[in-house]
Amino acid sequence: MTTTPKPIALPVTAVTCLEDRAHVERAVVLDLEAGVQRLRLGPVSALAVDRTLHAELSADHPATVLDVRITRSWVPRGPLPDAEDDSALRRRVHAIQGERLTLEQRRDRLDARRDLLGRLAADLLREIGEGAGAGETDRSRWAAELDRIDGERASCGEESRAVETRLAVLADELGQTERAMHVAEEEPAELVGHIELTVETAVAGPVGLRLSHLTSCALWRPAYRAVLDGGSLTLETDAMVWQRTGEDWSDVRLTLSTARSALAAEPPRLGEDRLTLTDRSAAERRTVGVELREEAIGTLGPAPVVGLPGVDDGGEARVLRSPARVSVPGDGRAHRVPLSAFTTDARSEYACSPELSPLVTRVVRIDNLAGHALLAGPVDLVRDSGFAGRGTLEFAAPGAPVELAFGSCDDHRVVRDAEESRDTAGITQRTVITRTVRLHLSRFSAPGEEDDRVVTLRERIPVSEVSAVEIRLRKESCSPEPDAVDAEGIARWDVALPPGGRRTVTLTYELSASAKVTGL
Repeated sequence: MTTTPKPIALPVTAVTCLEDRAHVERAVVLDLEAGVQRLRLGPVSALAVDRTLHAELSADHPATVLDVRITRSWVPRGPLPDAEDDSALRRRVHAIQGERLTLEQRRDRLDARRDLLGRLAADLLREIGEGAGAGETDRSRWAAELDRIDGERASCGEESRAVETRLAVLADELGQTERAMHVAEEEPAELVGHIELTVETAVAGPVGLRLSHLTSCALWRPAYRAVLDGGSLTLETDAMVWQRTGEDWSDVRLTLSTARSALAAEPPRLGEDRLTLTDRSAAERRTVGVELREEAIGTLGPAPVVGLPGVDDGGEARVLRSPARVSVPGDGRAHRVPLSAFTTDARSEYACSPELSPLVTRVVRIDNLAGHALLAGPVDLVRDSGFAGRGTLEFAAPGAPVELAFGSCDDHRVVRDAEESRDTAGITQRTVITRTVRLHLSRFSAPGEEDDRVVTLRERIPVSEVSAVEIRLRKESCSPEPDAVDAEGIARWDVALPPGGRRTVTLTYELSASAKVTGL
């Protein structure tokens, strides 16, 4: 069996980027000899998963892969340059270290002198005390000596503080210089992988090799850019790709998938759930317990999580492909890869839900004409005036409607007032709760505006799930009557506001419950 003495380059030709890893494909043409031959290919990323290595040979004559494995080795750091050829950074480090040593010696001398002056001042004060006790009154000499000692101590203190300040500056400069020298000159040891391939061919000649494996430290997330220009909207779909696999992906075919290979495991073990029936007590049969609760309407996709979210694909694996070859450096930074773009007519609406927010927001609705599903992700919003902010695009199947909020309108204001009254009927003992909601809408227009603007107001009405509680809309008390009320109890008004106009919308509904209902 022959062995190649020199590694053969094995470039990356195609990458399938998953949610938290990547499937890398490599291709090369080998010039093989007849018989069994061991090849060394690479270098490749040391993060390649061994058990996912798969090699295939393609040739006109019989060729077989006998064994494929990955070997890893540490590449030591290069030797340091000679003293005569030191770089400017290394000379600067030597200069700073020499100056710091001189200053430290100077600081030690100043500290010793300050200690000596402190002992001299103590001896002088003791001499003054003894002389005063013996009847001596040489005040002028004592004052002169004390002033001289205090002056020298103050001078030493100022010089010591200046030395300490300079030492702190030198320590910071030395740290920065050493870090720069470490990045520029000292290369850390690197873990490098090589592919050991054993093949057998019947005839010598060129043979195509295709090798694939999984690798970690690679992921992608969708990103969008929506440009609103008059009555049309252009939606660009991009992919943000990060990878730090230890090698660059240069001019590769990039495929983006939402498949989760980590979920291909055993299903969880099922536990036992026991259901028991018990008779209700007399008090429980006489009452019906109800409560008012907030109910979120379910949508497709996983529940939101804190941190970097997963790819919301609507529960079905999606595959997107880059239309052109791309290059993604292995620097761990985000790289934007264009995927698709389309332009369509946009339907705009000025909407407000005062119970949730007093702001009037411009909402744009389009149909998904990208030819593929739009995965949930951030979207950069651009209007005629420029960048308007960043929003979130929810999952949308091909052809499904898409909603984008292009920010609030500062020239509108909505104030919400709510009142509630409770009454009990004398004969039936039914509890009747009447709620009145008033929405005050105003528009502050700039000079020159003459067109009316339609604002869509939405206010919700509770929906009962039990027959003992009835909810009725009092249309005679509403001003004006809602244009529509959907199955979820959302009342909608389309209010036309002229420049500087004001409108008040009133909604009234009754919540009626029988005497045996508790919890309201």
